[in-house]
Amino acid sequence: MFTHREVHVKEVPIHVVEAGPISKPTVFLIHGWPTCWLEFEGVMHRLAEEYHVIAIDIPGIGNSVIPLQSYSKRNIAEYVRGIMDHMNLQDVTLVGCDAGGQVTYAFLKSFPDRLSRAVVMNVAIPGVDPWNEVKSNPYIWHFGFHNVPELPEILVSGKELSYFSFFYNVLAGKGKRMSDARRTLYAEAYSRLDALKAGFDLYRSFHEDEQDNAASKHVTVSTPVLYLRGSDENTDIEKYLAGFRENGLQQIKATTIENCGHFSAEEQPERVAMAIKEFIHSSL
Repeated sequence: MFTHREVHVKEVPIHVVEAGPISKPTVFLIHGWPTCWLEFEGVMHRLAEEYHVIAIDIPGIGNSVIPLQSYSKRNIAEYVRGIMDHMNLQDVTLVGCDAGGQVTYAFLKSFPDRLSRAVVMNVAIPGVDPWNEVKSNPYIWHFGFHNVPELPEILVSGKELSYFSFFYNVLAGKGKRMSDARRTLYAEAYSRLDALKAGFDLYRSFHEDEQDNAASKHVTVSTPVLYLRGSDENTDIEKYLAGFRENGLQQIKATTIENCGHFSAEEQPERVAMAIKEFIHSSL
């Protein structure tokens, strides 16, 4: 049911996967780390009858083989905007998980009038409360490790499956286990050294992201936004909503996906798809 194509933005080829009728409103999906477009495959299956669904591989990762010079989320958002414009997409709901959620936030701030609505999933936003609390949590040790130049690539190259599987195990919800086949596909998406580097560069850009988000703090965004987390992430969602509102998101609400951890789209695609549908219908 999926059509694959390359869309060139600023001479960078980006792998785009789409399904559903192009006459319908678009749901545009951006994956996180360490996954690829396949993170949203199950959600896309469930949305494709009612929507034109699109997922990408972030430039440099998976089948988007040319890396970017900068992995600031604002820069990636410009490439996402380029895809939308190239494909003449209208009535777009932008959905991002993990790093993709950070890109979605940057997109809202950079292009506040381009989207009909947005969904930010399973992530904290650099510079937006409770970001400092998240950074200082020793459980989030990998933020610091991934920020080190070159060393993560040296240690992880050739061991992507083992390293990534640690996160698939500890961040998934209670009783959830990502399949071996899916783990292998995700590891393959980062098996090129430049793809592995691109994944770590998503973290190395956090300081720049903090600065960008601080500079855009007072840019008001009237676009309806849904903040989505898994119940097993044990997140104080009200803290996050307060941070979003303090940073200018005027229409923000939250939904918790039950029996679910960090990889919501993988763990509960039916419930995530339903949450997106309900959000779109409620904001019409």
